[in-house]
Amino acid sequence: MKRIIHKHPLAIRWFHWINFPILVIMIWSGLLIYWAYQPYKIQIGDTVLFKFFPNWFIQALNLRRRLAEGMSWHFVFMWLFTINGVLYVLYTFISGEWRFLLPNRRSFREAWQVTLHDLGIRKTAPPQVKYNGAQRIAYTAILLMGIGSLLTGLAIYKPTQFSGLTTLTGGYENARLWHFILTIGYVLFFVIHIFQVVRAGWNNFQAMVTGFEVEKKLPEKTPPAPTTPA
Repeated sequence: MKRIIHKHPLAIRWFHWINFPILVIMIWSGLLIYWAYQPYKIQIGDTVLFKFFPNWFIQALNLRRRLAEGMSWHFVFMWLFTINGVLYVLYTFISGEWRFLLPNRRSFREAWQVTLHDLGIRKTAPPQVKYNGAQRIAYTAILLMGIGSLLTGLAIYKPTQFSGLTTLTGGYENARLWHFILTIGYVLFFVIHIFQVVRAGWNNFQAMVTGFEVEKKLPEKTPPAPTTPA
């Protein structure tokens, strides 16, 4: 027997699938802009452990001498990113979906249990309604990161016109650093998110496409008929 479980409303699915390519284009165009000035690296004393990004990475993705192209794409898609994000937030609060997304008092304990289960240390996953504690924390963090990217992006896009915002974010250099750190955070989230989707299987992915999951329900065992004494 199979049971249909309705999971994701149409609006949530639209916001998800619209945001994914927008964010990918934003990261790609941001790399084209970053090529023109690459100040960030991991360094101990005078020893550079890693530079963002190595020359082979720049050459492999053909990022050189495309600053104007990167700025054009970035400044167009940042408005689509903003509009989609604002509509998503409004929808979650109007529809009540925020109750499933925001962390509650059990979320951090559940997140630890989910981590142990994913690592194979804990045999059973903690029970969940729609999203487990780790998902609630991660999705809320992504929402806050989006707000941070918007504010720091505006601060470095128009530092004179938005001078108050630039000052609030710590000045131009700090705003650019935080903008870069948030971008690295998106990439890490993508990697973990895709890994978890693959690990969860097709049924979980289908729910974000169709809005429902199909749960296979084992048939109930019928008790043996009572025997009558001879």
